[in-house]
Amino acid sequence: MLPEYDYIYLGDNARTPYGTRSFEIVYKFTLQAVNKLFEMGCHLVILACNTASAKALRSIQINDLPNIDPHRRVLGVIRPTVECIGNITKSRHVGVLATTGTIKSESYSLEIHKLFPDIQVSGESCLMWVPLVENNEAHSPGADYFIRQHIHNLMNKDHKIDTVILGCTHYPLLIHKIRQYMPEGIQVVSQGEYVATALKDYLSRHSEINEKCTQRGICTFYTTEAEDKFSESACVFLNENINVHKVSLE
Repeated sequence: MLPEYDYIYLGDNARTPYGTRSFEIVYKFTLQAVNKLFEMGCHLVILACNTASAKALRSIQINDLPNIDPHRRVLGVIRPTVECIGNITKSRHVGVLATTGTIKSESYSLEIHKLFPDIQVSGESCLMWVPLVENNEAHSPGADYFIRQHIHNLMNKDHKIDTVILGCTHYPLLIHKIRQYMPEGIQVVSQGEYVATALKDYLSRHSEINEKCTQRGICTFYTTEAEDKFSESACVFLNENINVHKVSLE
């Protein structure tokens, strides 16, 4: 949607998954990553992780940014996803499939109720879904059990659910199996399109940030794990080979 901009992707793959870690650890790791991206020259950072958005975003925005650089911005992925829900659900009953950390934070419930107090929200933590993607086992027969089980658990919590949010940026890689086991007629909301649209809108409303973002169409990738392992996983996401650089956040 915004191919003209330059992007720096930083994946803290050596310390994943974040979903089962405490608020304090997720905040610490996320702040380290944000500081590294600022050092690399980024003026706008998107926390493309629901757990980081749920557990670290607000603290970084309120407590850290004013001291680091009040002219830079850090945004999350939960709010843009929530903003679309009111126009999608008809029954006003919504389900969320996410990591344990995101579900326990209740971030989706809180954000949805701020905008749409009439919507009922049920959540299901999907413990094995991220490892399935990270270990390139999303299409393995064993994946079916975990995907089917968590969808079954969610739908049993509220039979009126007509819309399900994929509350983790890994989960779209499981979309074919998710749709396979999701009951007919359920709307599945994947975040990518909504977050990209929100980013485009944000840049159009904040010229002071937009004019600092270089536009050469260059994507640079960094990881905290071995480059070859990251490249193998990234190929699954992007369907192309990429050059990646290793970086330390400690």
